[in-house]
Amino acid sequence: MKTFEINTKQYINKPLDVVFQFFSKPENLEMITPESLSFNILTPISIRMETGSLIDYTIRLFGIPIHWRTLISDYEPPFRFVDQQIKGPYTFWHHTHTFQAVEGGVEIIDKVKYSLPLGWLGTLAHSIWVRKDLEKIFKHRKTVIQNYFEIINISTERMIES
Repeated sequence: MKTFEINTKQYINKPLDVVFQFFSKPENLEMITPESLSFNILTPISIRMETGSLIDYTIRLFGIPIHWRTLISDYEPPFRFVDQQIKGPYTFWHHTHTFQAVEGGVEIIDKVKYSLPLGWLGTLAHSIWVRKDLEKIFKHRKTVIQNYFEIINISTERMIES
C-alpha cells in the first residue's frame, strides 16, 4: 500500500484559543469545504470534540454520495488534534492539525497521510487526479479560513469604533 502525504501551513493573525475554537467545531467543515463536494454532516451538530469522537458525513464524488466516518483519535486543545478515516474513499487517511502560537498570531499546520484503494490503479489515479484535487481542496480551505478571520477583524474593528 503506497502512502502519500500533503503538508500545508497557514498564518492567522488571531490568538491561539480563537483559532483553535473555530477548528474544534465540526460544523465549520462545511464552510471550508468546496461546494462541489456537497459536504453534509450526518452526526447531530452538538458534536463534542474530544478523543474518541466520531463524526459521520457525506461528500459527493462525480455525483456519487460517499459516506465518510472520522474518528478524533487525539485531541489536545488548543495545540493539536488528529482525525482518522474509519470509513470512506481512502484505504488510509490520517490528518494531523497543529496550532502553534507565533509572534502576532497562529501558524496552522496540516499534515495528511493517505492511501488509495485499487493498488497500481489507485496510484495512477493519484498521479492524474487525486493529488491535484486534494491540493485544490486545501487551497480552497486556506482562502476561506483567511477570509473568515479577516471578516472577524473587520467586525471587531467596527464594534470598537461604535
